[in-house]
Amino acid sequence: MTIKVLGYAAQSAEAPLAPFEFTRRDPRPDDVVMEVLYCGVCHSDLHQARSDWSGSVYPMVPGHEVIGRVTAVGKDVTKFKPGDFAGIGCMVDSCRECQPCQHDLEQYCEQGSVLTYNGIDRHDHRPTYGGYSQSIVASQDFVLKVPNGMDLKSAAPLLCAGITTWSPLRHWNVGQGSKVAVVGLGGLGHMALKLANALGAEVTLFTRSADKEADARRLGAHHIVFSTDEAQMSTVKGQFDLIIDTVPYVHDINSYMPTLNLDGTLVFVGYLGDLTPMLNTIPLILGRRSVAGSCIGGIAETQDMLDFCGQHNITADVELINMQEINQAYERMLNSDVKYRFVIDMASLKA
Repeated sequence: MTIKVLGYAAQSAEAPLAPFEFTRRDPRPDDVVMEVLYCGVCHSDLHQARSDWSGSVYPMVPGHEVIGRVTAVGKDVTKFKPGDFAGIGCMVDSCRECQPCQHDLEQYCEQGSVLTYNGIDRHDHRPTYGGYSQSIVASQDFVLKVPNGMDLKSAAPLLCAGITTWSPLRHWNVGQGSKVAVVGLGGLGHMALKLANALGAEVTLFTRSADKEADARRLGAHHIVFSTDEAQMSTVKGQFDLIIDTVPYVHDINSYMPTLNLDGTLVFVGYLGDLTPMLNTIPLILGRRSVAGSCIGGIAETQDMLDFCGQHNITADVELINMQEINQAYERMLNSDVKYRFVIDMASLKA
């Protein structure tokens, strides 16, 4: 039962995304087949499609914030049945045997997790294609249950933006009484505000834009600090247990370090690359402070996040678009012209 699928693909780093017909694999005994209903548009889709990080393989069908309806299951599948709503995030497999995998941290698989797109399947060695498509196939162990009643289109970004900010909040034990700051208010930042607030933290947004204050408060920030205002920055010295830095491009973090308390941590979740300017270690040494990084989350942790969001009525703020508008959406993302995540209505592919 080879599955013919229509999607949208980039054929090169310079080419706009365009319709692309391809074949999904024959479902294996542990596979779930999903009709894709909605797919979030992540900044990394744009980076990968345009080979900003190198290593892009074409043709590429992006999309790793996938919400759909189960249409078929393999004979060994026990977690899902046809008709169920389900999700697929940033990865669809891992070695399942290394230490990280054994500890439900598949995103740190020592052999490399298999990405939902721009990856290579471990079994048939074919390229993986993402959620900008009519359907998708994955092992039940990497498919997530969508809580009953959750708004499906707004749930899609939880599978990347949500888990990317949830994982450090959980790892650094954020809860009642914690003081958390968020740098940047985009797809990741708006989820960080919502989740930190729901966990009981006192939440501050660092921003350079005065026009973001009202939205930040609506999303869960208790305080707003303008990071370019030295006087305001001096009032929050030594305050924060955790700073979640969601900015996706190189920027100076030195001004944030003194705002951490003793043993506080600034964790990168948005930027990949060298720090410029260099990091001054004096605030680290004099406050036992840390700079860290965090990558998405494991499957069990992602399911915990979805369940928490279901209990607390949390989803992403989204703008629904048609598949045919994806290239314009990429340009708008580059101009930060979205609040706060584009989501593709895959029904538009039928046109």
